[in-house]
Amino acid sequence: MHVKPFKDAQSYDAPNHFACHGLRLQGFEEGGPTNQWVGLSQFLPGGGAGPDSTPFEKVYVVLEGQMTVVIDGQETVLGKYDSCTIAPNEVRTLVNRSNLTCTMLVVIPYPAPPAQEA
Repeated sequence: MHVKPFKDAQSYDAPNHFACHGLRLQGFEEGGPTNQWVGLSQFLPGGGAGPDSTPFEKVYVVLEGQMTVVIDGQETVLGKYDSCTIAPNEVRTLVNRSNLTCTMLVVIPYPAPPAQEA
């Protein structure tokens, strides 16, 4: 078992995110998970991300507040304990349209390992 106390979570800057503070809860450390990493994103009112996509899927779980997810012009509001999977290459925009901070758990697979030199 690999335990990482919340006090030891390291902050990270997620590309194309604004008014957001990210913490890496698990991943990229000795003894940690081998196929995904887990982040905790805190979006201030008016904060968000995108539009953008990644070549791998992502899972979002709202722990507090609300987050509006926009895909192909369709808006879905996620509330406390709602979750969604964003498919590989699916373009999404996130917007916190509430007056409360939105806290979201994010699960993302590791990028593919670099090709081995022959």
